[in-house]
Amino acid sequence: ITSNSMKRFELQLATIAVTTAVFISKFIPITSFTLRTTSFGIRKPVEWIEEYGVSTTEPNTSLSRRIFVSQVAGSGAILFLPRDAVAGIDVSSLNNAPLDGDATGAATRLKQLQAQGLSSPKTLQSGVIYTEIRSGKDGSKFVKKGSTVCAEMSIRCKSFATADEPGGLKYFSTEQDTDSNELTWQIGSGDFPKGLEEGMMGMQLNAARRIEVPSQQVFAARNVGQLPKAKNEEGKRIYDNLFKTDATLTFDVFLTAIDQGGNKLI
Repeated sequence: ITSNSMKRFELQLATIAVTTAVFISKFIPITSFTLRTTSFGIRKPVEWIEEYGVSTTEPNTSLSRRIFVSQVAGSGAILFLPRDAVAGIDVSSLNNAPLDGDATGAATRLKQLQAQGLSSPKTLQSGVIYTEIRSGKDGSKFVKKGSTVCAEMSIRCKSFATADEPGGLKYFSTEQDTDSNELTWQIGSGDFPKGLEEGMMGMQLNAARRIEVPSQQVFAARNVGQLPKAKNEEGKRIYDNLFKTDATLTFDVFLTAIDQGGNKLI
């Protein structure tokens, strides 16, 4: 039984319960009775009636039927309502709820991006993993070996993930560590890690990707001087500690210009 079918069935049962209760209140007589004061603590008629705002000292049988029916109908309706209706919670609204301990909002923003349907991560034969965040300009040139590219970039140390920085602490960014807020180099020149360039292949102008380079490749890139250097002290400290543990790096790359050999960056 599907969820929608179950909900329709539950609503039909609720309707039957309410209809039955109304029928009882109109057509089945309830014998009148009078409560008397006793020594056993039974409520007096005035106590029973005052609770419902009636100004007589005798029970009102018509009122009693209505009260009884309203209680039965209310209980029946609640019993048979769909679970979502009883809870009163829109489950879909929880997708954007803040995460506990997310002081900067970074974890929440990451969850919202994931909910927007980022493309599934793709794993290359070398172990590099990349995720397409933005596809770029249709019909534009694309990155290939020999292309000269300009890119804005930030680099995070995956093993240094925290509650505030779930993607890892950032040791480098073009915004903080370069004068022009971008890096320019030729693909295949050996200036930057091979894994980074593999993850960039096929990118178009204004495209954005998140590229994860495995620890072993990061160690190799460090040994030949292919990793960008931080200028700020915090970034330098994070970089120095990186190679005491898993050195996997996550590169967030936004392609701002590309040239495939015409000496013109677009």
